[in-house]
Formats: sequence, C-alpha cells, structure tokens
Amino acid sequence: MTVPTPKLTVERRLLREHALVIACDEVGRGALAGPVAVGAAVVDARLSRSRVPEGLRDSKLVAEARRPLVARRVAGWVPASAVGWASAAEIDDVGIMRALGLAALRAIEGLLAAGVDAEGAVVILDGNHDYITPAGGTLPVRPIIKADRDCAGAAAASVLAKVARDELMVEMHEELPVYQWARNKGYGSLDHRDAIRDHGLSRHHRASWAISAAAAADTLTFSV
Repeated sequence: MTVPTPKLTVERRLLREHALVIACDEVGRGALAGPVAVGAAVVDARLSRSRVPEGLRDSKLVAEARRPLVARRVAGWVPASAVGWASAAEIDDVGIMRALGLAALRAIEGLLAAGVDAEGAVVILDGNHDYITPAGGTLPVRPIIKADRDCAGAAAASVLAKVARDELMVEMHEELPVYQWARNKGYGSLDHRDAIRDHGLSRHHRASWAISAAAAADTLTFSV
C-alpha cells in the first residue's frame, strides 16, 4: 500500500487570504497516562514554495525509530514550531476536549514567545472539531479531516508533538518503570493495564480514564 505524502496545497491556498498558516495536531489523546500534547508549525509564503522534507508523514505512519530524524528535518524546515501541553490532572479536571484546547493555546503562545507575528494568521487543525476557539482562541480555525495525512504543515506538527511526548514518557518511565511507559507511551497496552491493576494509579495517570479502562475499579488504589 502506498503511504500518502502530505503536500502544501491547502496551505498555499490559505496563504492567498491570510498572512500566515499555523498548523496544529494533537498526540496522546487516547492515552491512560501522561499529558496530551499539541504541536504547532508555522507555514509562511517562503516555506510554501519549498520542498517537503524527505520522510515527512503523519506521525502514525512514520516508524518509531525514524521519527526523531524526521522531527529534526522538520524543525529545520519550518520557520517556527512549538509544542503545548495539558497535564493528566487537567484532563481529569476539565475533560479531554477542553484540555486539548488549552494545549493548543499554549503551543500558539509558544510561537508568539518565539517572535512569530500571528496577526492575520489562520489555524489548520487536524480533525473535524474546533477545540481551540471554545478554549479562548482568537485566530480563525479551519478543522480539516486527515490534515495530518494530507497537509505538510499538520504532518510536521504531528511528528514534532509525537517525538516530544514520546521523549517525555520515556523520562517518566525512569521515575515509575513498573508501568512500562518507555514501551507503551502511556497507552492502554496489556502490560500497562496489568500494572494498574497490580500497583494502582500514579499521579501521572488520567484517573477518570484509567479506572474504567483497567476494568478493575473496585481494586484500584492510588500511589505517588
């Protein structure tokens, strides 16, 4: 099966009407532990005329061993990028959609802190739902289904966020190796679910998700 190659077609079209395109995509939405991350990548007129980096795809279509290399290429390709985060505690507190919005706003704030002038910008958001505007975003948002597959900017954001979150989960594994986060990255693998049943939830778990996902709510305890 041929793996789709993302292009800059959508970004070029939007740049006819907007000064800048900020492409966003999330990773970690379905995990039981760890934060959710939203990557943001800037596409400007200069970038829209360039060649897409070799190997750039939606992060789910890039082999794990190759993602760091692709992420380095992407970081050197885009004019600016950032990753925003929302913690497991925030997900429990406000729900996943609101947390995604907070993470996206923090990613955009990271771009502004790096000197990006977002006046006249438009946001491409992977998916069919705008979770940024309800969280307080003021830029126009264009949700696009499969943007991370088809739009090079969104694919870049996807890879950058995925690599950043995976690195964080590996660091968290060193603190609590019993959950095997270096392997499962916080998702509900069998070894992760077994560890939750045997050792309870850590402070990095999304308690509102992990209890039901482990199918052992009556036996779970909380640990540090």
